[in-house]
Formats: sequence, structure tokens, C-alpha cells
Amino acid sequence: MVRDDLQDVVDEVARLLGAPATLEDVDFTLLAFAAHPLDDGETAMDAVRTRSILGRGSTPATRRWFEDLGIARAEHPVRTPADPAAGILTRLLLPVRSGGRTLGYLWLLDGGRTDPDEDADPALAAAVALAARAGRLLAGRDDDGEVGNALPAALTGTGAAHERAVRTLAARLGEDTPLALVALRPPAGDLPGGWAPPPSAAVLRGDDGHPAVAVLVRLSRAGDLRPAATTASAALARLRGASAGVSEPADGPAGLAARWAQAHTAARVAAVAPGLAPVARWSELGGWRVAAALAAPDPAVAPLLADPVMAATAEAYLDAAGSVARTSAVLSVHRQTLYYRLGRITALTGLDLADGDTRLLVHASLRRARLP
Repeated sequence: MVRDDLQDVVDEVARLLGAPATLEDVDFTLLAFAAHPLDDGETAMDAVRTRSILGRGSTPATRRWFEDLGIARAEHPVRTPADPAAGILTRLLLPVRSGGRTLGYLWLLDGGRTDPDEDADPALAAAVALAARAGRLLAGRDDDGEVGNALPAALTGTGAAHERAVRTLAARLGEDTPLALVALRPPAGDLPGGWAPPPSAAVLRGDDGHPAVAVLVRLSRAGDLRPAATTASAALARLRGASAGVSEPADGPAGLAARWAQAHTAARVAAVAPGLAPVARWSELGGWRVAAALAAPDPAVAPLLADPVMAATAEAYLDAAGSVARTSAVLSVHRQTLYYRLGRITALTGLDLADGDTRLLVHASLRRARLP
């Protein structure tokens, strides 16, 4: 099982960074490797990688060459140099560590594309997090499975069950560890057969019975949501047609229940708002937050909802802040047609869209009606 988990880590790192990857322990024994499709002219192998894969390890001379670069003491990504005479290509090294010890090395033959010092690279940040997971696996204390088991009660439980789950997460992750939640909503009302959520995830069901997947993401820095966005994008690549939402960050697990509501709402909005799809952040939702907070559309807009053309016209008009010119352009209709429709909307509902309170009521209700 651990070897399978290590292979999953290597496969995902290779996908994230777009390069062949190899995982070795501190004795340079091969633990897992992954190829990656390359463009014409790129080289996927050098003598070191070939020997590692075919011989399940590296020679003492190769080990000394790399260790003399100081890799055993590295705590962050490192770029190792090429040695053309020895047939060695440049590599990106991700140290695999746990408990302050180096337990292995994740190597990527990326042709020098990735800057190991680029803190703003979300793919690199996600790969570093995966290397940390490999470290926990090698140390025999990977906690992602227990995190996933505790998530449902931490997010939606009550009373003693909720408190126990929060304590479990705090013990595994730390009370002040920066965290975020990603919500995934499958498109067809259920998860496809054969699809399994990541270990640090849980499948929850809303009041309507529709499933949603909650994925807990440890952030590299407080407030930096890029690892969560990368996690969401990677999950959507395997869950076609789904939408995703990302919560605001939380300091520790105590605030995760509120963050789950944010992530789940953002995923619902991403399913119907093309401008925010496929991954929506809570901080970007704007007026959609007001719509999502409604239990149901206001009854006053029921006549509009029964007429899709009038409903679309009203929403386009309100999206355009009441601009006739912009609304006509969006709907591709003549201004006189738009004026006619606005008159029909008033006749149907008795609502005057020139009134600010009415605009807010109608706009929020129309959006709420579109939310799953």
C-alpha cells in the first residue's frame, strides 16, 4: 500500500511539473518512477536515470557525485548541474523529508525549466507538498488517511463528534497550520464509478442528496491559496465536467466548518457562472454570495422564472447595471425589443426595475434560481 501511495505521489509530481520523475531513498535505491510525454527534441533519459531504472538504484560513484553537491542537507528544491562528460543532465531535486531528516530524493529531468527558488510557482508548491507527503510515507506516519476520516465530522458534524474530529485534525496537522478547503461538485448528480477521492478528502452529501467532495489542503504560507487552486485544477482533470470552489484560508482546523460552506458555495457558483468556472474562489464571488444565502428565490419573481426569455432579459439588464445599450449588445436585440421586454417584465411581476431595492431582490433571486 505504501509503495502504491509513493507511486501516486511520483505520478502526480511528474504531471504537475511536466517532466519524468524518479523517487529514491537516501541510499539511492529506486522506489518509484514516472515517465512523461515530451516535445520533439527533449531528452527523457540520461545515463543516471537509465541505470537507476534498470538496476533499481545508482552506482556508488553516482551517489558520491550528487552527495558532494550537498543534497543530503537540502531542505528546499535544488537545481543540480549537468555533467556532459559523465552523461548527466541537469535535474530538479525535491528533498523528501520528515521529522527534520532527509529520507529520500525526488528527481525531475525537466531540462532546467523550473526555477527552484520561484516561490510564486503554484505547480512547484504543490510538488513540494507531495514530496513532504512522500517523506511522511517513508517515515511510516502518513496521516492523510486519518485526516480524511475526521473531515466529515469536522465540517458538518455537531456536538462531541465535531469536537473530537477537530482535535484529531489539530493533533495531526497542528492547531495553527494554514489550511484551505476545496469543494468538488460532479456534474451528473453522482461520482463516476471507479473514481476515488484523494486520501485527505471526504465525500459529503447536501440536503438535496447531491454529493460534494471536500479536499483539505495544507498551505505553504498563510494566505497563499495557490496550492489549493492547483489541487482543484488537478482534481478537475480527473473529474470531467465538475466544478470546484476554494475557501478562504483558515489558521488551523477549528474554523473549517465555516470554510466548507464557502468552498461549497463557490463550487455551486462555478457550475453556473462561466466567468468564474471551473474553479471559483469565495473571495471572487461578489454578489453571488447574496444569491447563495437565499433559501429560495423570492415569490415575486415566480412569473419571470416561468418565462426563460424574460428571466434572461431581466438578468442581463441587471448584470449591465441597467444600461440599455450594453444589455442590447449582450442579448443581440434591438433597443426597442429590449424596451418592450422590460415593459413585459413589469406587467408580469408588478416590479419596477428602476427601483434600487427591487433590482437587488430580482437580481439575487434570479441568480439563486440558477444555483444547483
